[in-house]
Amino acid sequence: MEAVTRFPSPAQVQLHGLLGAALEANLNGRLSHFIEDEHSPAIALFGAEHKCCNHEGDWYGEHAGKWLYAAARAASRSAGHPLAAQVRRVTDFLAAQQEADGYLGTYAQERRFMHRQPRGPRTWDGAPGQRTWDIWTHSYLVIGLLEVHKYFPESRYLDAACRIGDLCLQALTQGGVDITELGNHHGMSATILLDPAAELYLRTGEARYLQLAELIVQQADARPELNLLAQALQGTDAADIATGKAYQLCWNMVGLAKLHRATGKQDYLNAVRNVWRSVHEYHLSLGGGPWGGVAHRSREVFNHHGAFSPYGYIETCSTLAWLQMNRELLAITGEAQYAEEIERSAYNDLLGAQAPNGEDWCYYIFPNGKRVFTTYWRCCKSSGAMALEELPAVAYALRGADEIAVNLYGPGVAELELPAAGRVRLVQQTAYPADGAVRISVEPAQAARFALALRIPSWAEDASVRVNGADGAAWTGAAAGVAPAGGYLCLEREWRNGDVVELSLPMAPRLHRKLSQNTQESRAPDGSPVAQQVMRYEYAAVTRGPLVFATGLIDGFKTEETVILADGPQLEMAPEALPAGANGPAIRLKLASRPDLVFVPYYEAGGRADGTWRLTWLQLAPPGATAASHTAPG
Repeated sequence: MEAVTRFPSPAQVQLHGLLGAALEANLNGRLSHFIEDEHSPAIALFGAEHKCCNHEGDWYGEHAGKWLYAAARAASRSAGHPLAAQVRRVTDFLAAQQEADGYLGTYAQERRFMHRQPRGPRTWDGAPGQRTWDIWTHSYLVIGLLEVHKYFPESRYLDAACRIGDLCLQALTQGGVDITELGNHHGMSATILLDPAAELYLRTGEARYLQLAELIVQQADARPELNLLAQALQGTDAADIATGKAYQLCWNMVGLAKLHRATGKQDYLNAVRNVWRSVHEYHLSLGGGPWGGVAHRSREVFNHHGAFSPYGYIETCSTLAWLQMNRELLAITGEAQYAEEIERSAYNDLLGAQAPNGEDWCYYIFPNGKRVFTTYWRCCKSSGAMALEELPAVAYALRGADEIAVNLYGPGVAELELPAAGRVRLVQQTAYPADGAVRISVEPAQAARFALALRIPSWAEDASVRVNGADGAAWTGAAAGVAPAGGYLCLEREWRNGDVVELSLPMAPRLHRKLSQNTQESRAPDGSPVAQQVMRYEYAAVTRGPLVFATGLIDGFKTEETVILADGPQLEMAPEALPAGANGPAIRLKLASRPDLVFVPYYEAGGRADGTWRLTWLQLAPPGATAASHTAPG
C-alpha cells in the first residue's frame, strides 16, 4: 500500500536555526567520535575474540545499528564529510563478521537467539530465564544496514540485512522459537523485530519477510500477558499493554504501522491509532516526550492514565520511538497532528536532552528536575542521535504528483522534485520557534501549477497567509486570508520563481494547568456510589507556540515553589529579563504571592550544562488560600 506522504532524502533538506545547530553538533560530536572504526569499543564487541566468551546477555550491541542508521543519514546530507568513510569502513567490518548462518551478534554460541529459552521464574516484567538482548541487537543491525544500503548502495549491505532476516525466520519456524520468550516486558523487547521484518519486506518485496512480520504479530498476540494486537485494537490504555514499557510499545507500533503499509490491513492501522491516542491524551509531557516511572519499579513504564507528576521520567529512547511512530502515521495518513507532535518533541524534550557539544545526552529528563548527562554505554545517547537525524526528511513531504507539504518550521532550504515544475527550491526565513513570522521563497525551475500545503499548528488561532502581498482567501482551506488551526492550508496556484509566501502564526503565551489528585471510591450498603477526593495538587506551566518554558532554581536554590497567580493578565513577554547567553524569548509569570518569575524555553532553562535545574510546573496554592505576607512583586 503506497503511503500518502513521501519524505525526501535528508540530502534534499538543510535545516538551520535551533534544529540545524543540533544536527551540526550531532554530526561533529556523537556521530563522528563515538564510533570511528572497527577498534571503537561499540564495534569491537562484534569481533570473534569478544563474542566467543560473552555470556552476559547484554544489550550493548544495539549501538552499532543505531549508529549506522544515524550516521548514514548524517553522511548523506553532509557531502565531503569524513563520516561517510567511517560508515563504509564500519559497515564493511560488521558484514565481514557475519557467520555462515547469518548470525551477526555479540553472544557466545549457546546464548544466541536461535536456541529456545527456558521460562524464568515469575517476574513483574516476564523476563526470560536467561537475560538476552540478542534479537534486540539484530533488529537494530537490520535497520542500520538497510539505511546504509539506501545511501551507499552496495549489495553486500543489503545481503547482510537479509541474511539476518532469514535466520530469524528460520528460528521462529523450523527452530520452534517463540519470539516472546526472547525478551523481557512479556516479550515486547523481542517483538520489536516486527519493525525490521516489515522494513525488509518493503525494501525487497520478498514474501518471506512479510511471513516473518505476520508470524511475530501472531506470536505476540498469543502470549496472554502481551496480547499485543488484540489489546491495541480494543483500545486498552498504553499503560496496561504488557508492562506499559514506553520505548518498546511505541517501537512495536512503528512495526505495525509498516505492516499496514505492506498489507493494507486496516486492523494494523487501527491498533496503532488507538495506542497513539492513548499516549497522546494521557502519557506525554508538555514537551512531547512519553513519560512515566513515578513510584514504579521501572523508570521507563507509563503511569496509570489518571496520574500526573511534574517529576515524571522522560526517557530519550522513548522520545525516539514516539517520534518514529508519528513519522509512520504521518506517512500513511498525511494528517497534520502527527507532524505537530514531531515538532513538539523535537523543540522541547529532544533538544532538552542534548548537550550543545553534540556528545552528551541525558538518559532521562524531567519537567521539574536536574539535567544529568548519562554515561558512555547508555542507550539514550545513540537514540538521541538517531532521533535528530529523522528531522530533515520529515520537515517536508511530497503528496501525490503535485503537492509539497511543509511539516516543520524553522530556517532552512529544501530542494524537491515535481513532474511539472522540476526542481522546486523552498527557502524558509524565520526566527521560528521564537517568532511566528515565516517567510517562504518559492523557486521552481519552471513555472507550473502545484499545491503548497502549509501546516497550521493547533495553537495558532487566527493564523494568516499572504502570497506576494495578497491575502489567500481564494485558496483551499483559507477564508479571508485566515488559516485553519490543526490542519494544512493548501495554496494551489501557478508558482513562479520569486514568489513569496508570508505566514503569520500568532504566538500568545499560554498558561496550562494540570491536576494531581486521588478520589477514593466505594459503595454504601444500599449500593449507592460514594466518592471522596482525598488528595489534590494543582500545577501551572507556560507555553508559547511550540515551545515549553521553564525557570531555573527559584531564588537560586529552591527546587519547588507554591504560588498564587496575580489577578488580571498573568503572562507577558519580558525581553529585558532574558538571561545572558540564552536564545529566549523570556516570559514573565505575574504572581500575587512573591516577586514575578521569568521563564525561558525548556531546552535551555537553567543553562545547558550537566547538573543544572529546570522547573516547568509550579504548584498553585489551594483554592481560597491567600499569602499572609510576601515581598511585593517587582
